[in-house]
This record gives sequence, C-alpha cells and structure tokens, in this order.
Amino acid sequence: MRASVLHPGGTVTVETRAVPAPAPGDVLVRVAAVGVCGSDTHYLRHGRIGEYVVTAPIVLGHEASGRIAAVGEGVPATRIGERVSIEPQRPDPTSAESLRGDYHLCPHMRFFATPPVDGALAEYVTIGAAFAHPVPDSVSDEAAALLEPLSVGIAALRKARIGVGGRVLIAGAGPIGLVCAQVARASGATEIVVTDPDPDRRAAATRFGATRAADAGAAVGAGFDAFVDASGAPAAVLAGIRAVRPAGRIVLVGMGADSMALPVSLIQNRELVLTGVFRYANTWPTAIALAASGAVDLDGMVTGRFGLDGAEDALNADRLSGTIKAVVYPASSERRGEDQREEGRA
Repeated sequence: MRASVLHPGGTVTVETRAVPAPAPGDVLVRVAAVGVCGSDTHYLRHGRIGEYVVTAPIVLGHEASGRIAAVGEGVPATRIGERVSIEPQRPDPTSAESLRGDYHLCPHMRFFATPPVDGALAEYVTIGAAFAHPVPDSVSDEAAALLEPLSVGIAALRKARIGVGGRVLIAGAGPIGLVCAQVARASGATEIVVTDPDPDRRAAATRFGATRAADAGAAVGAGFDAFVDASGAPAAVLAGIRAVRPAGRIVLVGMGADSMALPVSLIQNRELVLTGVFRYANTWPTAIALAASGAVDLDGMVTGRFGLDGAEDALNADRLSGTIKAVVYPASSERRGEDQREEGRA
C-alpha cells in the first residue's frame, strides 16, 4: 500500500509499505477519506506537541473513514464491506480509566498519529472492531471522517451542559469552534455567540450554527450559561470566564499556552466550574445520529480535497484564505476539486 510519511525535520514523502494484517479483535479498513487536523499540521511544522515528539517516521491523520476489507480472529466476517467511521484510539481495556468508562484517558492509550503510533494517511489501517463504527449511506465518506472532530464538540458541549434555551459563548471559529456551535444548536441553545479575529471565520460561524459572531475582544455581553474555548488564546479564555454567569461552566478545548494566569477570586466567588476536554469517549453514536439526521453539516465544512500525493499541500491548506477543513483521499491521485467529492463517496 501507499502511505504519506512525515520524517523528523518536516519532510513528507509517499512510500510503499506492507498492508497491515488485522490482529485478533481488529478489522482492516481500506481508508476512504482523512480530515486534516491542526495537530497534524503542528507535527509537520514543529515536530512535537508537548511531550509527543516526532523522532522517527510517522504516518499522520486521525480523522478517517473507510470500508472494512478484512477481519481478525473473533470478528464476524459479515462485517467485511461495511462503511465505517474510525474512532482512532486503542485504550487498554483493563486500565482503571477504561474500567470506569473514561477510556479516552487511559495512560496506555495508543492514539492514531501520536508519536510513535501511525495514523490514517495510508491506503489501509487496522483498528479494534468496536472502534470501527458503521455509518449509514446518508453519511458521506467525508462526513464519516469528520465525525472525529464532531466528537470533540460533543464532548465539549456535554461538559458545558448546554440544553434547550441555553446561552453559550464560543471562542474560535476554526473547525472545532464550528462543530461546537452546531452541537449547541442541535442541543437547543437559543443564543450561540462565536468570537474570532478573522472576518471569514466569523462569516463561517454564522453559517454553521452561531446566532451571532463577533470580533475577538469585542464586547459580547455577560450572563452566559457556559463558555467553550476553541482558540487556545489566553486573552479569549480570560474574557470568556468573565462572561459566564454564577455557577456557570468553562470548558477549555483549544490548545495554546501551557499555563496562564486565571482570575481565581472571580472563579471562587461565582462558583464557576472549569474543566478541559482531551479527546472523547462514547460519542460516536451521537455523532452518527447528528450527521445522519442533518442536524449538523459536516460536508459543508470541507474546503479542499487532495490525493495522497498532495498530502503535504493538504497539511498546509490552513494557510489559504477561506480554508475550514482539508480532506485527503489516500486511494486517489493528486487531483483537487469537486470531482473528488463524488469519488470519495461509497
């Protein structure tokens, strides 16, 4: 098979590798579509994210969909041919975190495209059968891949506890901010304010769920039930905390500064709940239902399509004005455009 490989130092090559064999309990997936995440781009440009460092060649990509091509021992052969969305994590099922239901926090996690674990920018990958989620024909290959970032939004809004009639402030109108806005709308929120310094992104926010979009730093009001940060910008976090009502909730999703000063007395006096989101657990059924029902629009977020030979261009597509989400088709050549949307469907 062919795979796009990132090397230490930032070089990207397309190489031929052996097709992996599914271990017992695994499935082999022929990859259809892979969304590019900001973490992929960060590894390309900086070679590391926190303690995870690119010290050996690695295949990037963790937002993926495809079709089951083979099964390992213990997996029914009837699953061959299923279209699936990949939940790109392999926790230790015996860890304390997994046993209590927080499998995404397992300290022994092997997560796609996190050094030294290879990801999905290849023609085939293997994953545990329970983490290959069947999707209906109404969900495109692109949308099935983007169930992964949608799951981040679902995890964030669950922690924000936004429901019918809720008011939420979201900082950042990148892909995660946009899916958070869509999940908030689907949850019944009546006021969804998104802030971002980029006018194109603010315009996108109003297309994808926001009732109002404002420039970062602009006055947006107060008394929000929750604040979700999808920017990682310290100034946005501080402004968002101050905009939350007493007993409200703050959810930090965006990766930015490792540390920042917080208004501790305000958090104490208002009894605010401040938490973070690191990946997700038990979100795929909800994500599939939202996408299949049309409650969220994932296909509309795709702004660039690339073959495997264009994977490096896809990783740098965020530098192009108007980019929201780039998608790579590992089985496709280096063509771009709307013709690849149909090619990526089942």
